[in-house]
Amino acid sequence: MCSPGAASGLAAGEIVQTLRPTPNGVENMRRTPFAALALTIALAAGTAEAQTLKIAYINSQEILSSYDAAKQAQAQYDKDLQSYNAEAQQLRDELDRMQQQLQQQELTLSTEAKANRQQQIQQKAQAAQQRMQALDQQAAQRRQELVQPVMDKINAVIDKIRAEGNYALILDAAAGSILAADPSLDLTQEVIRRLKAEADTTKGPKGPGR
Repeated sequence: MCSPGAASGLAAGEIVQTLRPTPNGVENMRRTPFAALALTIALAAGTAEAQTLKIAYINSQEILSSYDAAKQAQAQYDKDLQSYNAEAQQLRDELDRMQQQLQQQELTLSTEAKANRQQQIQQKAQAAQQRMQALDQQAAQRRQELVQPVMDKINAVIDKIRAEGNYALILDAAAGSILAADPSLDLTQEVIRRLKAEADTTKGPKGPGR
């Protein structure tokens, strides 16, 4: 089973090409093969015909590390994950204890008693596995609840910039889809600036006593 801890960390590569969050929140990092990227550009160029194809890029890792809402979501997820991991560890410890007791006592147990003990351990293991799977699902759901709103805000800002600048494609440098690019095409700081301005607007002006 995959422990809840394996899901930790906000993956930067979510903000790629489509500028839409994936069904799995920020957990999946999508990398675009060069052939697929070339095909995407070719199709966009064919649609635009004589128009100039505008392409830009962002670095989602830098955006996530600079965005307070993303850092807060990660901190809360890490805190929640500790309780999931603690319960999972208790289940593993209980199974280890039962197994050790059987090994220590099996020479003194009758065949029937030994079989009964083994059956108890097997039932306990099955129950533990089911509970751990439930914990995995809870962790994934909690991650989605925390991360999805953050990704929606980031993608909304990027999509607005794309529309305003009439960009045909915005790539993510953190996803490994760019070998080299003109720094003037980097929109990362503009995304960060707009996210910060949006957050400041949401907070509202500080009162005299604040």
